Amino acid sequence: MTPPSTRFRLLPAHHPKRLHRIGQRPLLSLLSRLPLLPLLPLLAGLFMAASAGAQTPAPSAALPAASPAANTLKIGVIGPFTGGSADFGLPMLNGIEQAVDEINAVGGYLGRKLEIVRKDDQASPDVGAKLSQELVAEKVVVTLGFCNTGVAAKSLEIYQNAKLPLIIPCATGTPLTAKYPGPESYIFRTSAKDAIQAPFVVEDIVKRGWDKVAIFADTSGYGEAGLKDVEAALTAKSLKPTYVARFPVGVKDLTEELKAAKAAGANVVFSYTVGPENAVIAKGRQALDWKVPQVGAWPLSFPFFIDGGKDAAEGALMAQTFIAEPSNERRASFLTSYARKYQVKKIPVPMAAAQGYDAVYILMYALFGIRDGNFSGPSIKNALETRQRTYYGVVATYEQPFTRQDKDAITANMLVMGMVKNGAVTFAYPEDAKRNLFVQRKQ
Repeated sequence: MTPPSTRFRLLPAHHPKRLHRIGQRPLLSLLSRLPLLPLLPLLAGLFMAASAGAQTPAPSAALPAASPAANTLKIGVIGPFTGGSADFGLPMLNGIEQAVDEINAVGGYLGRKLEIVRKDDQASPDVGAKLSQELVAEKVVVTLGFCNTGVAAKSLEIYQNAKLPLIIPCATGTPLTAKYPGPESYIFRTSAKDAIQAPFVVEDIVKRGWDKVAIFADTSGYGEAGLKDVEAALTAKSLKPTYVARFPVGVKDLTEELKAAKAAGANVVFSYTVGPENAVIAKGRQALDWKVPQVGAWPLSFPFFIDGGKDAAEGALMAQTFIAEPSNERRASFLTSYARKYQVKKIPVPMAAAQGYDAVYILMYALFGIRDGNFSGPSIKNALETRQRTYYGVVATYEQPFTRQDKDAITANMLVMGMVKNGAVTFAYPEDAKRNLFVQRKQ
């Protein structure tokens, strides 16, 4: 019997609640209801014990010692863990580490520990490319990472040529999973690409009656791709931008551009930048006493915007895959475990953490489909593209996150509209909060 999507969450084998449940119901009933992953080390242990009972070697028999490398699976993790983008790079890393630690606590991958090989790309495309080459040389079986679209874009060819799967839990630039034809591509993603975020936000602002859109996009790879997605989404609604502003990353003053947007009659500002520039826009509007809403993709949920913009950030609207509210048991467990592990009261960028966490488990469920011990890139790619047992994740319920043609795990129905309220992100609509009780499945 398949468990309802909101009923169970993955708990380590030693977790008190799990032990309590084991004491309450028959083992076979429990095995039929719990997710597959934590049971596999247990089942492997039972089979090994049965084999040992059938043919136990003599005490004097010398067994060859396994090499440390044979007992680990090396997973590359790359992202901006220092510098200006660390506010979402570190939550991504923490979410990945949280999942890896949980998996290792219950025996790892059939007794093999997962080993993270961490690389800090410092949000630099050149650094990211160099470190990606190092990960290939260090023979990781897969890499999880990248938060900055421009950084990821420069490294894609390295992974593709090496036939090393890359799972992107953070960066959202649409071109990242579109560069290579689906059947050939080794580039996967568990974050929401901008091609679904932009139409989602445009749909919302049109419903609210805001039809004169000023777009403020930086000149990075992220801003360039995002601008195209917003313009395409507006065209689909028979609209054109009222005003478009382009600016470099790191700009400190956009007063003149905001004055021009105001003079053009814009009644909403759609910002597409990943750093403090979002707060520059918010403060600039406030200084001009220009009381129009600011909307955008997920970076409007970042501390750079919320803490940097302060009261000027209040009311901003953005697309979200995950809002840090304990709307069901799985999400409550994830949030509690994260807070305990990292000694924080709130996650700086919850989406990055949750998407990184889910990416690890999606990978592990795929690896359990490899039955011949072949961890080559093509073998893992094929496993990721093949439907395995359903993973009941934090962001979504994943029945088949990837196929040979489709390398994006997130679809538009998984998005909700977030709003900055009292210095935090919450649901913009009460009905979304109710809908969020039920984790969405890919459409």
